[in-house]
Amino acid sequence: MQAINWKTTARDGNARTGVIQTRRSVIETPVFMPVGTLGTVKGERFEWLESEIDARIILGNTYHLWIRPGTDVITVLGGLHRFSGWNRALLTDSGGFQVFSLSELRRIGEEGVEFRSHLDGAKLFMSPEISMDIQAVLGSEIVMAFDECPPGDLGKEEIKTSVDLTVRWAQRSKDRFEELQAGGSDLGRVSFETSDLSGKQALFGIVQGGGHLDLRKESLERTVEIGFDGYAIGGLSVGEEKDVMYGVLGDLAPQMPESEPRYLMGVGTPEDILEAVSHGVDMFDCVLPTRNGRTGGAFTSNGDLNIRNATFRDDPSPLDENCKCSVCRRHSRAYIRHLYTAKEMLGPILISHHNLAYYLGLMADIRTAIREQRFSAFRAEVLAHRSAG
Repeated sequence: MQAINWKTTARDGNARTGVIQTRRSVIETPVFMPVGTLGTVKGERFEWLESEIDARIILGNTYHLWIRPGTDVITVLGGLHRFSGWNRALLTDSGGFQVFSLSELRRIGEEGVEFRSHLDGAKLFMSPEISMDIQAVLGSEIVMAFDECPPGDLGKEEIKTSVDLTVRWAQRSKDRFEELQAGGSDLGRVSFETSDLSGKQALFGIVQGGGHLDLRKESLERTVEIGFDGYAIGGLSVGEEKDVMYGVLGDLAPQMPESEPRYLMGVGTPEDILEAVSHGVDMFDCVLPTRNGRTGGAFTSNGDLNIRNATFRDDPSPLDENCKCSVCRRHSRAYIRHLYTAKEMLGPILISHHNLAYYLGLMADIRTAIREQRFSAFRAEVLAHRSAG
């Protein structure tokens, strides 16, 4: 039996809708997954994610949860679901991107990465095996293989070396993952009396290669040869030009296996998501909805705005007149701006909630457009309205 079931339900060009059945949630794709770095989506109660936004899956961050509260605490509490109270699906990253972001504090070798904690400078070591061990304790539905995420402007020879290392780490990740699953180490395990699912975790491989299409193809082929439950595109939106990212998506995504989900890691804006969906990508995550919300930035159907702008001082309109979220139904731009200028914590909370509602609403509209064979027209309309605003 499989850890997840995936099926495509509709197509419009390369864009596709589908359903991922996990042991805790049934997820319609294309899907945006809110980021819960430390076991929480910043400023957002789980009840809001569940009852209003209907998020079926969120992310947890392996590196940050390892640092604090630590796997010892999460083990005692019975895994991340029980520790946090989130009962729907979880995807955990491998820690590879966080290691990349700590470039001044780390040293990469064949066995893994030696680096210093961003909190207290303590010396730490992460390897494919350790990453799999941590993610088994977290008990996520989808586990990510440990990879190296090189900067976008690195030379081709260095990118090739990184791809080779990521492939070797992918094999080691899978070997350790299978040992842990066989040994019952997954703290999120679910037992079914009757189901097509095994109740175990799923493991996704990650394709790297920078902006070099030949290295991307090589990475994909070698990762598929190892064999995973799904495949992710990593190493984009890490400093490269937008046209480079779009070029990689247009070339790589249609080559990825049809029979498994395709995940674009850490991307991005609504425009980026529409571009990726047009090439057949199914899954997305990004910190922008809550990060921007904390600094007054709101995503709307008519473009982005920053509520701190004096223009909104006495504006009675909602953040987005086309949005039906609870924030837009109840509060004005003037009121939310007041909260920001008064440094009331509710201000960032309200915009973060609206932003997440906007993103998940956009994904629902994308799915409808694909099913109705009008995705290209829908995409053009969204882009026109957002650029006009």
